[in-house]
Amino acid sequence: MQEFVSTNVPAHVAIIMDGNGRWANARGLPRTMGHRKGVEAVRGAVKTAAELGIRYLTLFAFSSENWSRPEDEVSDLMGLLKAFIRRDLADLHRENVRIRVIGDRANLSGDILPLLIEAEETTSANTGITLVIAFNYGARDELARAMRRLAEEVATGRLRPDDITADRIAASLDTAGIPDPDLILRTSGEERLSNFLLWQGAYSELLFVPELWPDFTRDTFIAAIEKYAARERRFGGLPQPTLAVGS
Repeated sequence: MQEFVSTNVPAHVAIIMDGNGRWANARGLPRTMGHRKGVEAVRGAVKTAAELGIRYLTLFAFSSENWSRPEDEVSDLMGLLKAFIRRDLADLHRENVRIRVIGDRANLSGDILPLLIEAEETTSANTGITLVIAFNYGARDELARAMRRLAEEVATGRLRPDDITADRIAASLDTAGIPDPDLILRTSGEERLSNFLLWQGAYSELLFVPELWPDFTRDTFIAAIEKYAARERRFGGLPQPTLAVGS
């Protein structure tokens, strides 16, 4: 088992969990089995992130574009989300994990929305790692919803156009109150953001690893964090050392 030796731990890591379907296809299994194996990787990632001292872990669980997938696959993904919350919520709460959900909540049907709200409310007072679940999330949609809210405030006279600053926009996003990710990581070897945290990731370090998400282990996570820790962050200016938690 690999041990983590760096002191430069990112405060916020965001992960695009990619490769469940390919993992299953490579083994002659239905795609649903890949998603089920991916849930196990989620549990391991949350545990490892808390162990390393990461304060925020954002997981791209279901994008606003994923509704276009085959109906049976979408149904299975919804079932897995429900099962994860029902099965794991008590454990996460006991481990002091705070859950935050980002994404468009309008028109969510059935018992999905009540479950998401229950997860947030149950863990709202917890002080450990914050697990941010991006569900029915798309960055362009998030920005469009934020712009509409700001436009409505201008139209009613509650806000002047000159008051719309970068900070005001950030405060209108789903991630208000959450620091921007220091590291955005994507599994499966694909090298794109896929409409994920486009505003928040303006100065994030990007890391693309070849492992498919179901194969994302503690050692994979630690190796990724150590690669991050070796980088110099610039934020548009001179090189800056990577920021450690609590620095």
